[in-house]
Amino acid sequence: MELAAARAAQESILSGSPLSEDLKKTGSPGKRRYLMVIGINTAFSSRKRRDSVRATWMPQGEKRRKLEEEKGIIVRFVIGHSATSGGILDRAIEAEDKKHGDFLRLDHVEGYLELSAKTKIYFATAVALWDADFYVKVDDDVHVNIATLGETLVRHRKKQRVYIGCMKSGPVLNQKGVRYHEPEYWKFGEAGNKYFRHATGQLYAISKDLATYISINQHVLHKYANEDVSLGSWFIGLDVEHIDDRRLCCGTPPDCEWKAQAGNICVASFDWTCSGICKSADRIKEVHRRCGEGENVLWSATF
Repeated sequence: MELAAARAAQESILSGSPLSEDLKKTGSPGKRRYLMVIGINTAFSSRKRRDSVRATWMPQGEKRRKLEEEKGIIVRFVIGHSATSGGILDRAIEAEDKKHGDFLRLDHVEGYLELSAKTKIYFATAVALWDADFYVKVDDDVHVNIATLGETLVRHRKKQRVYIGCMKSGPVLNQKGVRYHEPEYWKFGEAGNKYFRHATGQLYAISKDLATYISINQHVLHKYANEDVSLGSWFIGLDVEHIDDRRLCCGTPPDCEWKAQAGNICVASFDWTCSGICKSADRIKEVHRRCGEGENVLWSATF
């Protein structure tokens, strides 16, 4: 039954037809629909970052349950397993999860060079666990205003295949040893060429149909060296609407603070020079204080 539903969903996506209500429920009677699933990409070494996120923009305990039940928003730290299954790294995460209950564990071996694979597995796992309108990936050194993110995404709720983020087109780096080196540079044409437009990796969102497409086709989707490039490549041949929203990539104060004072609250804030908030475990509280939307905004928001 699940395979038949998956095939029907795939045919629906590829043909451009909307998914039926039955398929949207993925064969599970009474399975509730959420607004979004926010997966916070994290690593074994990032305990201080996770605690800083918990202390700022990620609701804890009863508030997180309220966020899920009343607002339809799921937030989880996303991590796989170590190369030594059941080793000290895995046990540390299990103890942390027992305390906070805010992890999504993936069937994936962690490693920086495996981020593209982790991204595929995250979306496939999330879409299987939660029926949501949107699936979001964010790094653990980025500040997020959850209500503003929700208000941004609901504007695109009626669109079937939508890919939302800060779209960029950086150079394809063919020099070995440099950061973001692209081993398959020759696929992108002559030296000096740029990548196709894709969302920067700090935060992006995709609609349910696209997450389902990744889940169904994950074993044949090619992985490039860089995770954000890989995701963009998976949508190149599809009828996907790219939404370039610069509020998803604001700078840290004073940039996000000035924008907030002007009534244009940022969805996400980070430092481009560090591909995240520089020294985020120490600085994210200050970013939250100066650029946060305020807790009351989240609980009074209607999506």
